[in-house]
Amino acid sequence: MRLLRYFFVGGFAAFCDVGLFSISTSYFGLPWIPVSIATFIFATFVNYFLSIRFVFQTGARHQKHIEILGVYLVSTLALLVNQAVLYFTIEQLGWHLVASKVMATGVVFFWNYFARSKFIF
Repeated sequence: MRLLRYFFVGGFAAFCDVGLFSISTSYFGLPWIPVSIATFIFATFVNYFLSIRFVFQTGARHQKHIEILGVYLVSTLALLVNQAVLYFTIEQLGWHLVASKVMATGVVFFWNYFARSKFIF
């Protein structure tokens, strides 16, 4: 049940990430590398607050500041994987920016859930 709730929370955060990425790169013509980093960080923020509201019990293992730090540490690895997938699919395979972002987001979804549930919450 918790994984299902995380799927919806993660889905909403992914929607924010991909949506802001798409608008920023397609409509405003901003470069994909800094945009993908910024939207990923924003989506992590959204995901954390929705996760502690609907999925995980905050403060169960760690104090709040340690919990937030843990989320961003786990997300740092996810961001590196996200960027690697984007680079490979955009620069090497020539995929569309948004299709690449959707793929990268999907790749890191399970890592985020597993690491958060195992180490943070």
